[in-house]
Amino acid sequence: LSVDSLALQERGEQPHWCVVAYWEEKTRVGRLYSVQEPSLDIFYDLPQGTGFCLGQLASDNKSQLVQMVRAKIGYGIQLSREPDGVWLYNRSCYPIFIKSATLDNPDSRTLLVHKVFPGFSIKAFDFEKAGSLQRPNDHEFSQQPRTGFTVQISFVKGWGQCYTRQFISSCPCWLEVIFNNR
Repeated sequence: LSVDSLALQERGEQPHWCVVAYWEEKTRVGRLYSVQEPSLDIFYDLPQGTGFCLGQLASDNKSQLVQMVRAKIGYGIQLSREPDGVWLYNRSCYPIFIKSATLDNPDSRTLLVHKVFPGFSIKAFDFEKAGSLQRPNDHEFSQQPRTGFTVQISFVKGWGQCYTRQFISSCPCWLEVIFNNR
């Protein structure tokens, strides 16, 4: 445990297990959202919902594509920390796309983007597997020490080798989830 985590526990508070950033293309919108609860709903519009409401964030982006995708997020996703890792459930009416170091074969050269259809879930992150990952051939992984503990999630639009958008920063609406590795 880190010193910060120990200080929180002494005060009776739980340390965060992840923080979430919401992005529109290359611009972060709103503050980092720290998560202590076992699960988090991330949504645009959810009547009586609790969690991270993207619809309440003020955005300066006037792009029609961003506005269209924001409107399609709807009930969004749920992140749930379970004993075997973190699960992501797609509660939206549209697919989501995820890139996580723990979803792929440790020997692969690059990380794949996985499509998750509405109503389906995927084990988005495995803490044990992340701790043992070593990707000497992956430039992205070696340049960013926290990459193994970061998951990227895009709403509606995919990116990567199989899509016209090569980078997640070209996607209209996306999340960066950074897991606490302590």
